[in-house]
Amino acid sequence: MSTPNASGRRERKKAATRAAISTAALELFLERGFDAVSMRDVAERADVAVATIFAHFSGKESLVFDEDESLVDQLVATVRDRPGDQDVLDALETWFLSGRAAEASRTGSADFAEFRALVDRTPALHGRWQSTWRGYVPRLAEVITDTTEADDRTAGLVATLVVEGFLRAADDDHPDRALRTLYDILRNGAGQYLGSRVLGATD
Repeated sequence: MSTPNASGRRERKKAATRAAISTAALELFLERGFDAVSMRDVAERADVAVATIFAHFSGKESLVFDEDESLVDQLVATVRDRPGDQDVLDALETWFLSGRAAEASRTGSADFAEFRALVDRTPALHGRWQSTWRGYVPRLAEVITDTTEADDRTAGLVATLVVEGFLRAADDDHPDRALRTLYDILRNGAGQYLGSRVLGATD
């Protein structure tokens, strides 16, 4: 029977191995480009067996995005733990504009600009990044429902707009400006941005 200390040591060793693999992978991706690096290359850099990599990661893309659960937990906490006098949109806008969403999307110690450039120039990574964020919609919708008077449908729509808006803003030349516009639209409705012909309305 294992002792608590032995179990703790195993978990620390596992976490250290995972971090070493992830760091080695990102270093190689930044040096050579994502497509030019094989899992064997990563194994050699991290000094582990290829099988060890697959014991910790599902594939090459997951070597880059190593903070998925941590990130969605931060997103949920932003809504759940907001001050009592702060509404959901204010809490989310503040969090996204702080840059924590973007910074938390990376792994390892690489400069964020380098990391973002790697993602942007690699279709597989950009697609994985977007699909990962879209996978957060149900959790975000759930916490919105739990902490507001919104029904499931409304919360789901708001969560979808928040995530899709973030993805669109991240690809904009001026992401902060795009994010602020998104939250203005969410608060005030689309009419002022689209003019009179909104939702099928006629002059």
